[in-house]
Amino acid sequence: MQNTPKGLRLHIGVFGARNAGKSSLLNRLAGQQISIVSDVAGTTTDPIEKAMELQPVGPVLLIDTAGLDDEGMLGAMRVEKSRKVQERTALALIVSGTGTWGELEKSLAEEFRSLKVPFIAVFNKSDIAEVDSGLLQQLDSEKVPVVKVSSLTGDGFSELRAKIIASAPEDFLSPAGMLPEFINEKSFSVLVTPVDIEAPKGRLILPQVQAIRDALDKESWCVVTKENRLAECLQSLTRKPDLVVTDSQMFAQVSKIVPDDVPLTSFSILLARQKTDLAICASGAAAIDSLEDGSRVLIAEACTHHPVGEDIGTVKIPALLRKKTGKALKIEHSRGHDFPADLSEFSLVIHCGACMFNRREMLTRMGFCRDKGVAFTNYGVCIAHCVGILERALRPFPGIYESYREAVKGK
Repeated sequence: MQNTPKGLRLHIGVFGARNAGKSSLLNRLAGQQISIVSDVAGTTTDPIEKAMELQPVGPVLLIDTAGLDDEGMLGAMRVEKSRKVQERTALALIVSGTGTWGELEKSLAEEFRSLKVPFIAVFNKSDIAEVDSGLLQQLDSEKVPVVKVSSLTGDGFSELRAKIIASAPEDFLSPAGMLPEFINEKSFSVLVTPVDIEAPKGRLILPQVQAIRDALDKESWCVVTKENRLAECLQSLTRKPDLVVTDSQMFAQVSKIVPDDVPLTSFSILLARQKTDLAICASGAAAIDSLEDGSRVLIAEACTHHPVGEDIGTVKIPALLRKKTGKALKIEHSRGHDFPADLSEFSLVIHCGACMFNRREMLTRMGFCRDKGVAFTNYGVCIAHCVGILERALRPFPGIYESYREAVKGK
């Protein structure tokens, strides 16, 4: 059985000072011992994740973090890791274990406001720590959701779950589908899925699975084929498909087979539309034409898998960039949740589809790039631009198609 991927779960980050009871709160929410609980300050070091179904919210990822008031050299490293969790948090629980709302909690609240991330003030240890009524009135006037809980007795956790439901971001409660809106119960799609040697044996890669599931959710039809059987597949159909979706690496080959009047795009472009801002990715791809000798390019991979053979991020995209530009580029790589704090020296960031990241983390990364004036795109958009068929791949999305054409003209 396949579980809901991390990237489709509501990421709930638990933040606060040391000994606020963050770990015991997470354990009580999860209904099992996930994090080690101790009276010793600084027990939690690295962020701890627990994927679960939090009914009636649905699939969530609970993330316990180290206390943000940790001290010393190791403490500073723990705090830095906790801060990184903020980048992917879609809903924050700010936990106080003393019944007060001090500078640390106020600072966290302001940070989440600036990130436009909803948060809940959770006063833990309600069995021993009273909360002043004046403080509750103040937070209420600031429209901060407040709940008092006891991780020891379980009091208040039903209310906490209700607050989580009420505070969950709208894009989680009503997420965008992977396939375009024009795909409906009368539509027919063809999905071109080469066998990926880096995929687990006997399984499709996640974007392909998500596309099939979205077609089913839309009561639509879809046919799945490998690239070497695509021509035969199309000839066997009694009508032209409403959409063909291909793996990015097969763009050039597939575009020669699919009739020009049939909409064609890629799994990676669909992911860019679902997880990021496709218009920004398209204009970022146009920036490839402006790269010069010595330009620094960051290729960011969400997964931490070991590259195999002709890996797309470490081999194929660098080769395409050098062929397209004819320049001596300086190409660097990042993996997982590690992302350079200083992007100012880069001219372009090319990100994978990020099927394992949530939309919040990807939009945060795009924001970092925007603030530094760094162009941003993703694998599929980059590949389509480099092989000269991005205009066609964007045609299913007219507004984005036009903005890309304008960006190319302006280069």
